[in-house]
This record gives sequence, structure tokens and C-alpha cells, in this order.
Amino acid sequence: MIEVDDLTKRYGDKTAVAGLSFTVGPGIVTGFLGPNGAGKSTTMRMILGLDRPDGGSATVDGKLYRDLPQPLSVVGALLEARAVHSGRSAYNHLLCLAQSQGFARRRVDEVIELVGLVEVAHKRAGGFSLGMGQRLGLAAALLGEPSVLVLDEPVNGLDPEGVLWIRNLMKRLASEGRTVFVSSHLMNEMAVTADHLVVIGRGKLIADCSTEEFIASNTERSVLVRSPDGGRIADAIAAAGGRVSANGDGSLEVADLDSTRIWELAVDGGFVLSELTPRRGSLEKAFMELTRDSVEYGIPSGSASNGSVQ
Repeated sequence: MIEVDDLTKRYGDKTAVAGLSFTVGPGIVTGFLGPNGAGKSTTMRMILGLDRPDGGSATVDGKLYRDLPQPLSVVGALLEARAVHSGRSAYNHLLCLAQSQGFARRRVDEVIELVGLVEVAHKRAGGFSLGMGQRLGLAAALLGEPSVLVLDEPVNGLDPEGVLWIRNLMKRLASEGRTVFVSSHLMNEMAVTADHLVVIGRGKLIADCSTEEFIASNTERSVLVRSPDGGRIADAIAAAGGRVSANGDGSLEVADLDSTRIWELAVDGGFVLSELTPRRGSLEKAFMELTRDSVEYGIPSGSASNGSVQ
């Protein structure tokens, strides 16, 4: 378990993290979200003892990271995958870590196979692609079979197959009772991976709830309606209290009425329905809505969304 209690960090006159408190429990994947500059990386660094807080504390299983007798067997971390000796092979990099913690050599072979680096295990890590570097970083995080994982952008640089592999790996590790804390800017990926979300902005907590609750609380549900009687059914829906907006393809987006009520209106009015699809808001929309006042830059109107927030 990770416990962050009133955590504060300042750099000069800038407060990067301001009185932040939350708990990350075992058995689920917890997503850590926030705009650029929100304080996510600083928070993770303080959890791992890489930065000293100016106030509050961050503990793992009730202890500061520096007080863990064998830290890699408790916490596996991926913050900067390329932070390896460029002239050292992947195998030797992992072997060095293993020997520093008293792990058996066979564990190095196991994690290399797990992350799919067998064919390049004895090649210099400095020549690795971004995706291969991510896999090596994950191998290092998993080396001690830790009960807690802290991962910052673990799918960065991976192809779709690699992204799916990481998603399934995180879910499996959580199902084994481990604590999995993962930061990402990829909203679509977090929507299908994270069970729970911790969202911060400008160093402060702005949400700590299940992913489903986060989406439901910050977006509105709607119903997509297609009908050759578009104009007439739109009037009927509006008269019944629904809010109707027209899409560019001739379909209607209806809020404040559920699909059952719209179906009843169609039957009563003799309207033909070619589609009636309930739709829920996306994690990206919910995130953008909640963090609108926490971003460090404005988003131009009319900008297209590609499913990620950079």
C-alpha cells in the first residue's frame, strides 16, 4: 500500500505539490492523472525517496522508501526507462541490480523472458529503441517480484501489441493482490486499464474515486438517435424535456431523456427509428472538464482530439 499524507514540495517560489493526501491500495490498478506540470512526477519521486518533501510524508507499506531493508523486493519502479548505462547489456544491467539486492541470477533470465528481450539481452542498452528501453525498465521494476509497482508512462514508445501486453500485465499483477500505481497521459488506455483514479492539478488533489464514478460525475450520458423523421421526433423529444443537438451526419444527440423514454415517444408518434444507442461520456472528456482550470496552457477552440492529453 502507498500512503501519501499532506505531501508538499516547493522549488523556489513554485509549489509543485501542495498538501497532497491519498492512498493507493492493493488488488486494483490505480491511475494517476493530471495535466503537464500538475506534480505527478514529483509525487512519484517523493514516494521513491528521490526527492525530499518540504512537508508531509509518502510511505510504502508504512515505511519511508529509505527505510526499506530490501527496496526492490517491496517496490518496483519505472520512472525513466532510459536511465541505464548505455554501454552495458540489458542482461548485465539487470544482473547488477539483482546482485545489489541478493536476488538469484535465474531471476534475471525470468524477467528478460517475461518482457520479451531474450533476443537482445546481450546487446548494449544504449542501442535500444524507445519501446525496448521501456521493456528493460519494466524488467528492472519486476526483478524483485515486488508487492508495489510505481510506473510512469509505461506504454510510452510501445506498439499496439506491446500496449495490450502492458495492460494485461498490470491487470494480472493487481489481481494477484499487488498495488499498481500508474501515471499516463493516454486517456483511452487508462479508461480500460485503471479501476480507480487519483487526479491532481497544480499539485492539489481534485479527484480520488473509481474510474466509473469519475466519468459519470464529470460527463453527461446521452442517446444517439437516427430517424428519417428527424425533425418531428426532435420536436417530440424537446417537448418531453429532452435536450436535442444535431450531429453533422443527420443523427441527433439527446440528453436528459433515456433510450426507453425516447422509444416510447417514437411509438406514440408513429416515428421510425433506425438507431437508438445509449452513450456514456469518455474518460478524456471527463478529465478535460475537471482539469480545465489546472492546465498551464489554453486549448485552441476547434482542436481535434486524438484520445490523449499531452
